[in-house]
Amino acid sequence: MSDTGGEWLDYAAYREGAPHTVVGTLRVRPQLYSPQLDNRRDVLVYLPPSHATGERAYPVLYLQDGQNLFDADTAFGGQEWQVDETLEALSAEGLEALVVGLPHMGPERIAEYNPFAARGGRGQAYLSFVMETVKPLIDASFHTRPERESTYLGGSSMGGLISFYGFLQRPDSVGGVLAMSPAFWYGGRALAEYVSQHGWRPGRVYLDRGTTERGGAARMAKRLIALGYAPETQLRYVEEEGGQHSERAWARRLPEALRFLLRP
Repeated sequence: MSDTGGEWLDYAAYREGAPHTVVGTLRVRPQLYSPQLDNRRDVLVYLPPSHATGERAYPVLYLQDGQNLFDADTAFGGQEWQVDETLEALSAEGLEALVVGLPHMGPERIAEYNPFAARGGRGQAYLSFVMETVKPLIDASFHTRPERESTYLGGSSMGGLISFYGFLQRPDSVGGVLAMSPAFWYGGRALAEYVSQHGWRPGRVYLDRGTTERGGAARMAKRLIALGYAPETQLRYVEEEGGQHSERAWARRLPEALRFLLRP
């Protein structure tokens, strides 16, 4: 049974006066327990500007590496994705969504974002935590559109790998994925075989990489097109010339990624 108690805090109150770079409305549920993983982590939720009116329901994007999404003071190397700034700006275009940031667990990160048990992965349990513990809590607490078509997973590097895997694994629950600089090389042949076995899935797939990074995303894009994903309608693949494996690069590419994923 999931732990759905506790209190949602405003981010400033959660930080207890410590400096931060968050803009807009960010809520935090401290130390949510995961029965699937037997650990606890904070859950961060960005709310769109119109959420307070209670007149609309919103799609939800579940992003991995939550420390790096909203606040430079908690982000790796002081670089954040600027998810809050980006969505505040996109709201002027009519694109609004909730974003759930799930911080990684330090030394457990690689195992939790690795879906292949044969390589020591706990990704299956992690996806169960996201979909069976976190998602019900979010849907009960905020104005969401809980259906598959409005539920997305996303992340970068290993976070992109587990998000992409979750999109394939849970076609009844997940309708899109945002995978920036995904660590597809980590899965090797096992990932390629999994994709081939599961074939076409309804939904939208955003993949990208910088040209300075290790390959994998380009080959996956070609594989998905061969399986029937229509370029630009269901699949967008982006290469950034000179792009590096960093939060700064992912922040730069985020606006267009969200426009593709969230468009009507």
